[in-house]
Amino acid sequence: MTHLHLAVALDGAGWHPAAWRAPDARPNDLFTAGYWADLVAEAERARIDFVTIEDSLGPQSSAFDGPDDRTDQVRGRLDAVLLAARLAPLTSRIGLVPTTSTTHTEPFHVAIGIATLDHVSRGRAGWRPQISGRASDARHFGRREFPELRPGAWNDPEFAGHVRALFAEAADAVEVVRRLWDSWEDDAEIRDVPTGRFIDRDKLHYIDFEGPYFSVKGPSITPRPPQGQPLVTALAHDVVPYEFAAGGADVVYVTPHSRDQVTTITGQVRAAEEHAGRAGEPLKIFADLIVLLDGDTSTAEARKDRLDELDGAPYSSDALVFTGTPGDLADLLQDWRAAGLDGFRLRPAALPHDLTGITQGLVPELRRRGAFRDEYEADTLRGLLGLARPANRYARAS
Repeated sequence: MTHLHLAVALDGAGWHPAAWRAPDARPNDLFTAGYWADLVAEAERARIDFVTIEDSLGPQSSAFDGPDDRTDQVRGRLDAVLLAARLAPLTSRIGLVPTTSTTHTEPFHVAIGIATLDHVSRGRAGWRPQISGRASDARHFGRREFPELRPGAWNDPEFAGHVRALFAEAADAVEVVRRLWDSWEDDAEIRDVPTGRFIDRDKLHYIDFEGPYFSVKGPSITPRPPQGQPLVTALAHDVVPYEFAAGGADVVYVTPHSRDQVTTITGQVRAAEEHAGRAGEPLKIFADLIVLLDGDTSTAEARKDRLDELDGAPYSSDALVFTGTPGDLADLLQDWRAAGLDGFRLRPAALPHDLTGITQGLVPELRRRGAFRDEYEADTLRGLLGLARPANRYARAS
């Protein structure tokens, strides 16, 4: 039986907005490398495939567009790519997948940042590109005017056009990044001291990308990453982002709330692949779940109730909020996996409590069922997911 894949999405003190007030939380450590190193080490000990690290271009907010006035929730982040680079030498096998914005970040900078992460981690880097649609984010840069987001805007045709344009720009950004990763052939570096030749200039390539959003000559300043192409992942909730993922990603995170929705969404993702003319490896489809895990369901429910009370409102999310035992979660994962999923990205509601619920509760239960690995099977992130190392698009066929 093929094992399912597990990723963990790390964000601050956890995905519940009151998680920083939980008894075992570490709010004083949120902006230290040691805090994140402890979390990732725990995930690696359980042989989790990879962790993702959230990022954004504005402070966290409960408002639809722009900062809110709340002072009782975590605000502020560390830069995800820089943090992943700090964690790389402290880990050995787990994948590291930071998030960056495609809307206000130059793809050249992203390409060299993720390529550098792949080099320093020896092939364990990934990337989660995301759009930044808020007008408040755009005002940080002062180069573009965005419409204000407001409740119900998703049904406004003008706003829908804005979102579609952001995803088109994101698709171009991913294409630029991927071309830059290939702009050095694997053997471009000669490093021959006697002859004085460090590099074979014929094996560096201009990418000559011209599009409505970017004009990038290339080549990159960073040699081709060890994986050739680091893993590209995308969170998607509807047809347009499914098509974005189908066009440029390796893994897509989806947010079903039932087994029937798993079937529907996987069908939509496969249709998006066909529409995009995707060739080669099909997308790996991971379902996102918020998890609150305890030894019995009543304890998990009571813990969520306490966090909800601290926050002043019942917590809900784009993803299903699962509250229960590791065994019950294992049942759900296996049931949904049979409906067409490749794996799951679990979002711990409170850290470290729900991370250890995953690593010390769920993972052993899945292993007892023969559904999850005992040891890492590969040294690279692509290898862990069973993805081949891509050929360089610019290299001449030998």
